[in-house]
Order: sequence, then structure tokens, then C-alpha cells
Amino acid sequence: MSTKLLDSPSWFNAAEMHAKQHPLTAIALLIAVLGVVALIAQSTYEIISGQQSMALSYALAAGLIGFAATALGAIPILFIKSLPTKLEDSMLGFAAGMMLAASAFSLIIPGIEAGNAIFDNKFLGAGLVVIGIGLGVFLMLGLDQFTPHEHHQTGPCGAGYERCGKVMLFVMAIALHNLPEGMAMGVSMSAGDLSVGIPLSMAIAIQDIPEGLAVAMSLRSAGIKPKLALLIAIASGLLEPIGALLGVSIASGMAWAYPVGLGLSAGAMLFVVSHEVIPETHRNGHQTTATIGLMIGFSLMMILDTTLG
Repeated sequence: MSTKLLDSPSWFNAAEMHAKQHPLTAIALLIAVLGVVALIAQSTYEIISGQQSMALSYALAAGLIGFAATALGAIPILFIKSLPTKLEDSMLGFAAGMMLAASAFSLIIPGIEAGNAIFDNKFLGAGLVVIGIGLGVFLMLGLDQFTPHEHHQTGPCGAGYERCGKVMLFVMAIALHNLPEGMAMGVSMSAGDLSVGIPLSMAIAIQDIPEGLAVAMSLRSAGIKPKLALLIAIASGLLEPIGALLGVSIASGMAWAYPVGLGLSAGAMLFVVSHEVIPETHRNGHQTTATIGLMIGFSLMMILDTTLG
């Protein structure tokens, strides 16, 4: 099977057919992409001119830490063949809890505060964040529908998945999961406010460790050799610095772009948690264990944000 993706005419044909079958999803993706492009366009000058060089450095550093944490978590795949399903579900639940708390405490709340400062109006300030959340959800919904990928439990999905190899499908699934995390780190650093950026980046890095192992184990259980599974899991971590650079470019322009960017990252992360992570942890009958892991992760992130924010 071919592993070509975006350069394949057959994928474009499949995407076109999928768009005709799901017009609302296609419109949502188009709105999200146009919104992201607009945010990036209006902030490009400030980054190129050096006005945001410090924020860019912070974002890249945060993304590289996330990449290193993912790689660290994946290394045990060389020494262990499998993990108990209950343990794997609890690890993913822990990651989901940290992502939920990070979305609330490190993205949505600072976004509302920034919006209030711009308009001196709580309703309008919150409205900016809601717009961002909508863009984030539209973006992830569209990517989920139009990007070929595969989940270990549910199998392949997305337009044109039948034309892609199994490894490519897993890689794309990991990319869809890691990209919003990187974007969140970049957006949180875009204003140069480390009280927002450090807790969020630490939380994402901490949950990247069990997440990296879970990804590697999923690849291993799909029949991929340990060394290749390790390399793929490590490579997936590259989406974090890439996403961080994208995030800082989204939110580094005019003042209103910061709360919108925070909302966008929160919306993307909430979508991934609700649409992918939580259902995955509940699919094997270990929902209680996974929920306990989620609560522990949520509580840890709340403590990090309170003490470091």
C-alpha cells in the first residue's frame, strides 16, 4: 500500500467526495483554516521584525521540552513488550486530566482576563475566547474528518485512509493528537508572560511522558517492531515544537489575537480529550481506573498552575 498522502491525487479525490457527503464539516474546516491564516498573517510582521523574538524563543524552548519528554516516555518500549491495559488506560486518563485542567486554568481563564483588559467588559472578553474555542474545535473536527489516520481500538478513518499504509495512518493519528499541545505551549508563551506559559508547558511535558509510552505501546501492539515504534513515537514529538511555533505566530499580533489564540488552543485540546482520549480509556471496561487517573492529573495541573502561575 502506498504511504503517500497530500501529494496523492487519489487523496484529493477522496477528500472532495468526503466534503460533498459532509458539507458542514468541510465548511467548519474552511472557517477554521481561514481564521488561523488570518491570525498568522497579522502577526507575521512582528515576529520577522524581531518584536516577538523573546516569545518565539520561549515557545520553541517549551516545544523542545515537550519533544524531549515524549522521547523519554517512549524509551521503555525497548525493554518491555506490553503494558496491562488497565495501566495504559489510567496513564491516558492522567494525561487527559492534565489537558483538561491546562485548558481551563492556563488557557481559558488567562484568555478571559486578557479579553476583559482589552474591552473592559466581561461579556466581550469572554466572547473573544469563545470565538477562539470555536475555531479550535472546527479545526480539529475538520482535520479528524479529512486527514487519514488510525486508532488502535477503532481502526482507520478519515478521507482516503484506504490508500495509506498502516504506519502512515498511525503517524497521522499521533500528529493530530500532539499538534494542539504544541500550539497551546506556543500561544501561552506569545505574550511573554511566563506565569501563564511555564505551568502549562510543565503540565504538557509531564503528561507527554506516559503519553509517549502509550503511543509506543500502541504501535508495538499493532505489529510494528520496537525500534521502529520508538523512532515513530520520538518523531511524533517533533509536532510539539512545530505546533509551538505555529501557536506563537497565531497569538503574537494585535492584542485581541492573544485571547483568541488561547481559546483556539483550549478548544483544540478539549476536542482531542473528549473525542479521542476519554473514549479510548473507557473502551476496555476500565473507566473507573481511567477516571481516577484523570482526577489525579487534573489535581496535579491545578496545583502546578496555582503554585507557578
